[in-house]
Amino acid sequence: MAGALGLLVGAAVTALVLRRSRPQPPRLSAGTPVGATSALLPGATDVLDALRGATVVVDQDDRVVRASPMAHLLGLVRSDEVAVPDLAAAVRAVRSRGDHRSLELEVDRGRSGGGVRTVVASVVPLAHQLVLVTGEDVSEARRLDAVRRDFVANVSHELKTPVGALSLLAEAVDDAHDDPEAVRRFAGRMQHEAARLTELVNELIELSRLQDPGRPMSVSEVAVDAVVDEAVDAIRTTAQAKRIEIETAPSGLHLKGDRVQLVTALRNLLTNAVAYSPEATRVGVGVRSTGDGYVDISVTDQGIGIPVADQERVFERFYRVDPARSRETGGTGLGLSIVKHVAARHGGEVTLWSVEGSGSTFTLRLPLEATA
Repeated sequence: MAGALGLLVGAAVTALVLRRSRPQPPRLSAGTPVGATSALLPGATDVLDALRGATVVVDQDDRVVRASPMAHLLGLVRSDEVAVPDLAAAVRAVRSRGDHRSLELEVDRGRSGGGVRTVVASVVPLAHQLVLVTGEDVSEARRLDAVRRDFVANVSHELKTPVGALSLLAEAVDDAHDDPEAVRRFAGRMQHEAARLTELVNELIELSRLQDPGRPMSVSEVAVDAVVDEAVDAIRTTAQAKRIEIETAPSGLHLKGDRVQLVTALRNLLTNAVAYSPEATRVGVGVRSTGDGYVDISVTDQGIGIPVADQERVFERFYRVDPARSRETGGTGLGLSIVKHVAARHGGEVTLWSVEGSGSTFTLRLPLEATA
């Protein structure tokens, strides 16, 4: 793709760039900015500037006679020289052989940020030993591809566990058809795995909806106390089974947002709090206005806490601090990721405070006025 684009651009620029009355492009003087050369017609400058990516024209002495702002931003050009050694070598090779080349470069981000950016470049020969370089930053595209691959791999792994369990349990039921007690026991396990699979699929669908920027929210005025009550009701049976008391207090606050998403986020926080708390403990839900246009909804438990090393990763999809315990509690590893996306869709954030052995507090900070 990059090579084809480079050839097309090269053909167009060849027709515009050169003055045939000047077979040798002039050198840039010490005080002449890159691009201020009579070897380039005004029309060629417009064409190069209109291209989406970076464009660079290099003369026979490896000096840059034209470079777009994007070329400087990506670090391909410094002063009047090609700044990336591999790219400079490709320019010389193309000039010598008359072919065209495509290559992928890892360019240091410099002061703009740590790490490197990935740039796909195409190098095309022009007339009179000029060479055209086009480049495009594909760092974000590569990152998203990696995220998609990881997501597909994780989903496949997560789905395989309950599906495999259901298959084995079905075989066990068949083998134990003459033992009613065993059949009931295996059937109960099948129901448990089926419920786990249903929960995983539903959360995958919910997460997909939240990550779709084109999907509008159903924004209305929402009573925060009503959101809290609905989320608590959804988890009450599970909490009572562990003799966990959920404490709330009315706030009288209202905000504008998507009620369903807000209930889902708070329910997920409460589900985690109950799942990772010992029996006969308390979970508290606190609501307060911050005074600067935001409201904080906090869920505090007396559970096992989260190690410092894991606290930055708990909001990642499928990340589990303790995979074995997550299997026991039936967690999917998606609940906190959903909370994070709900907060982001509302223009807010979710934060965590936790001490191992002392419990955790997750806080949803939401604007009173929805921003998405």
